Amino acid sequence: MRNLDSFAVSRQFDRCAGLHILYGAPDALGRQVCSGCSSQSTSFSLPAVNSELPLVSIIIPTRPGQRDVPAVTAARLLDYPRERLEIIVARGRQPSVQRNTALAAARGEVIYFLDDDTSPAPDNLRRAAESFKDEKIKMVGGPNLCPSDAPFLEQVFAVVLSSWLAFGPSRARYAKVGAARPSSEKELILCNLAARRADLLVLGGFDESLYPNEENALMDDLQKRGGKLLYDPEFVAYRRPRPSIDSFFKMLMTYGRGRAEQFRLHPTPRSILNFIPPLFCIYLTLVPVFGMTGFLAGVIPVVTWPLALLGQASVSAKQHGILKSLLAVPLVACTQIFYGLGFWRGLFTRVKPAAEKPRIDVTLERITL
Repeated sequence: MRNLDSFAVSRQFDRCAGLHILYGAPDALGRQVCSGCSSQSTSFSLPAVNSELPLVSIIIPTRPGQRDVPAVTAARLLDYPRERLEIIVARGRQPSVQRNTALAAARGEVIYFLDDDTSPAPDNLRRAAESFKDEKIKMVGGPNLCPSDAPFLEQVFAVVLSSWLAFGPSRARYAKVGAARPSSEKELILCNLAARRADLLVLGGFDESLYPNEENALMDDLQKRGGKLLYDPEFVAYRRPRPSIDSFFKMLMTYGRGRAEQFRLHPTPRSILNFIPPLFCIYLTLVPVFGMTGFLAGVIPVVTWPLALLGQASVSAKQHGILKSLLAVPLVACTQIFYGLGFWRGLFTRVKPAAEKPRIDVTLERITL
């Protein structure tokens, strides 16, 4: 992981093949063009968040050539003074590198991370500014919810994502759960996350060898240094789930792989819960052996599993309705299996250090408000 503090001060974009600042950048950044081997130095300070509304930089990573970026349109509608807000679109093919590059170029005291298809609630930045008055709070996040006009299948996926039996405490990433409270990486999600820029720079930004789960490792590091993470159920954003069953299962395997790779590089006790799905996969392979050998105690979990699934469906039905909750039952069951298989894969993949990865071309666009 790079030291982004010195990285930001010197503007030495060592891994990006080119930096282009568009849409009326200030003079200092406008003069800054990095060719990957040379750069100009720019001095600046990192002001603390005070009682006034802080300057906020919204960072949105997206693919090269993508013309329609819904998050930009939604960000323009945020209830926040235009003079205290900037939007940076980071184009590239490696999100952690894109976010780090934008983080280094950002002017804001607070960084608000959005995915390119995320639509935040209009009052999110004011809620975050109020929370950041507590200097111990380093990050503020909340759920990303399925829009009410999403296709029916995606709404079924939303039921799965918000199910305790499928995602445990992480269901708070996809549903409003409880009251505002100190939290951890288990409940926060990067597509709707505000953070103090200075603290991110001190830690070197995101680990570019990880994707996904780069934000989870960073959150753990913040907490190790005594920082507080805040989960606010009203700090909401809207984002559609995956559009098909194939893409949904692929997502589960990717999440499992990312968690395993994170554990290998940044092991913490909080990852223990994530070993349940891979161990469950092993258990399922042993069930036939238990049956053939007459070890009845060994088959009790798999026999009671359908009852647990129906119990989850009855809980979900209170919010999502009976039909969607019943259709979600087999997907909830499959969640543990596909996540577990992805986790096993991630335990044995080769995680390339950031220095070994190919040079990434990142283009930054500063949007005029």
